[in-house]
Amino acid sequence: MSAIRTSKLTTLAVAWCALIGLIPRPTFSQTLKNVGFIDVPGPKGQRFDYLTLDAEDHYLLSAHLGPRILYVVDVRSNSVVKAIPGVPGITGVEYIPGLRKIYTSDWGEEKIGVIDLKSMRVVKRLPTAEKPNGSAYAAAFRKIYVSNTNGKAMTVVNVDTDEIVKTLEFGSETGMPQYDSVAHKVYVNLRSTNEIAAVDPVNDSIVERYKVPGCQYNHGMAVDSEHHRAFLLCGGNRTLTVLALDTRETLGHFPLPQGADVVKFDPGIGRAYAACSSGFISVVQEDDPRHFRKLEDFPVQRLVHSLAVDTDTHRVYAPEQQDDGLPVARIMIYEAVLSPPAKE
Repeated sequence: MSAIRTSKLTTLAVAWCALIGLIPRPTFSQTLKNVGFIDVPGPKGQRFDYLTLDAEDHYLLSAHLGPRILYVVDVRSNSVVKAIPGVPGITGVEYIPGLRKIYTSDWGEEKIGVIDLKSMRVVKRLPTAEKPNGSAYAAAFRKIYVSNTNGKAMTVVNVDTDEIVKTLEFGSETGMPQYDSVAHKVYVNLRSTNEIAAVDPVNDSIVERYKVPGCQYNHGMAVDSEHHRAFLLCGGNRTLTVLALDTRETLGHFPLPQGADVVKFDPGIGRAYAACSSGFISVVQEDDPRHFRKLEDFPVQRLVHSLAVDTDTHRVYAPEQQDDGLPVARIMIYEAVLSPPAKE
């Protein structure tokens, strides 16, 4: 039998085995590559929550909800600079460029913590409605917006004075808020009523409120400000919905694994990443402002429900509290794998 004939038979045999599941099929659509991890000093096996980037100092700021710690991590050396205590039940984290200041949503005491990054300690605590959670910074207006999920409200804080200037009531549990820096509006999920509300940060008035078709119990949100697109995590029907904020039109619905919580958008490569606690990061690509497609459900450890994107390096950071059932306390580092250009 010739070598060519043998090669053809081998190829057919491999293809048939892959078809019937005897050997795993190769993954051609992989979107992320693990390049390392950062161990953090807090207790292992306890829940993490939101994290964000401080581009000025090259810091990753990570909330460890269980042990009440905020980690300050240098992403150049992948080392922990400081573990800041005294943030009970920390969920949300927001960095304010120029002021070297961090706001934390501290569910354990129903307060917003103000952290001075120079001294790396809590310098003020602002009382808020029940369960402060996700937050968004409207830089042009010098205000931070903190959702109070169970309080069915959103707290507005002036970042220059560290004073609460308004509390907006919605009559619905509030999910993640986001700021559209081009339209100059703050959007917030109203997850009990399957709605979106828009707030004018000039006077903090509610200017829009409407249903999102095909989206139930919308909690997570990321925004593409340039194109006025929102990526909504709809936990009630396990869907990522793409919403045109300028026209209220839904542009796509993509199925998600169980437990989708936090979604982030990388405008440099047009990708939305959704962390799902059942053990996946779902990846949706924006090809243009009207066309979107799901690339894959990238497998990670179970209970990973939050992530952050470094828009300069396109790295994704995701905290883990377990490794195949064993307790850990670490932040995984992934690099974006870009698809080669299509052949003509």
